[in-house]
Amino acid sequence: MSALAQAQTFVAPPLVPQNGRQPCSPHPADSRPVTAFVLSGGASLGALQVGMLRALYERGIVPDFMVGTSVGALNATFVASRPQTVETIDELAAVWRGLRREHVFPVRWRELVRGLVGRGDHVLSDSGVREIIVRHLTIARLEDVIVPVHLVAFELVKGEEVRLSRGPALEALLAAAAIPGLLPPVVRGNRRLVDGGVVNNTPISHAVDLGAERVYVLPTSGASRAFGKRPRGALEAAIDAITLMIDSQHRADVARYAGKVELIVLPAPNPRHVQPTNFDHTQSLIEGALAAARTFLAQIHAAKSLALRPTSAASPLD
Repeated sequence: MSALAQAQTFVAPPLVPQNGRQPCSPHPADSRPVTAFVLSGGASLGALQVGMLRALYERGIVPDFMVGTSVGALNATFVASRPQTVETIDELAAVWRGLRREHVFPVRWRELVRGLVGRGDHVLSDSGVREIIVRHLTIARLEDVIVPVHLVAFELVKGEEVRLSRGPALEALLAAAAIPGLLPPVVRGNRRLVDGGVVNNTPISHAVDLGAERVYVLPTSGASRAFGKRPRGALEAAIDAITLMIDSQHRADVARYAGKVELIVLPAPNPRHVQPTNFDHTQSLIEGALAAARTFLAQIHAAKSLALRPTSAASPLD
């Protein structure tokens, strides 16, 4: 099956705006529409986004702004705070190739026990994620980025999504990546912020709300998840169930916004059914996503070129 057939959707923009708003900036017919990259959450499967990003930047496709949650927030901020080049994506790939599960999710018995016996709201320290962020963070505040970036978190007290676009970058990234129950929430005043992926793992809605007219979606799972084997134990079973729920929400969001903006959902190949907690297959995930995205984008380009080709006038002798 071709990469284009495997991708979830490619919808041409509507002739008449249907989102009830004017776009961020008017543009003539021959200029590029306001373009957003939306990066999903998915822990170790965020490596797929590295391959997708490289394919996009190879073709000179760059965003006007980026939206991300969870690991997508980390990838988006890394790229948004650096020159918009293929070399930046290669730097991100090098970071990913050096990651191991114990680096991201270090186990400390004190926190584990406190969480398990109900004396804490998390079971793992955020020291691993914090160290990784600090090591590669080049900005102090979110508004210091080269390309605007918006991170999606969830506020536990009021039970609502929060879009973080300004303020201390480290705090915002920790909040967007704080998987509830696993990592500690980030306390900001009276707010307790956690990973926005729990309610909106692919925040297309925020890109639309910010005025995007063309949205490239960089997911971490396919349109439908067919598990290659039965889960081994309760943890894998829980991960599979959460993944199915997220995929269902993702399909609903694609259907909801397809008539409002141009949606281009890149393929997220994971033939080995790598779990989000497994960091041992980073290189194969990057390479697979890169190859699939290259093919997919080439087919889109060919389809658009064919659609724009002028029809030859009929010969009077015909």
